[in-house]
Amino acid sequence: MNNILIAMAIMSIIYSLPSAAAPTCPAILDHRVNTLLEQPADLCSYAGKVVMVVNTASYCGNTHQYAGLEALYHKEKANGLVILGFPSNDFGSQEPGSNKEIAKFCRLTYGVEFPMFEKTEVTASSANPLFKQLIAATGHAPQWNFHKYLISRDGKTILSFENTVDPADPVLVKQIQQMLAQKP
Repeated sequence: MNNILIAMAIMSIIYSLPSAAAPTCPAILDHRVNTLLEQPADLCSYAGKVVMVVNTASYCGNTHQYAGLEALYHKEKANGLVILGFPSNDFGSQEPGSNKEIAKFCRLTYGVEFPMFEKTEVTASSANPLFKQLIAATGHAPQWNFHKYLISRDGKTILSFENTVDPADPVLVKQIQQMLAQKP
């Protein structure tokens, strides 16, 4: 009987200790999408990270930005940055391939390891719900491929960067570093 009481006392102490709870999912990340390999993904899994959302295309004058995005991802992922790529055929039909073709192109041509999601629409009334929210939050819709949205760890700050802003641009990098410095 004493052993049971001791075990119960220990259990009550353990359960009363504060736990390292997962960060609350901000509304902007509360979306379920499919990866390029058609596996379901919950964007809430990125809660507590600084998230960059980019609409991409394989046959665009900005396609070289994949290299810069990958370099940025590798440099800052350990600090809490994640880059999410969303291929889109919205601008100039520059992403005509299937999801599997896009995945192969990204991997073989640019060594992309950051998360990539299925091809989607990013503008107009048929835009993906995530992009609708990003547009509403910033007042800026993508005007071309490689538009970037930067989301703070808590999801309360969302910044928009035009497609002409290179991943190594000092202004973008400074914003990322400031957001990374704000620990969850």
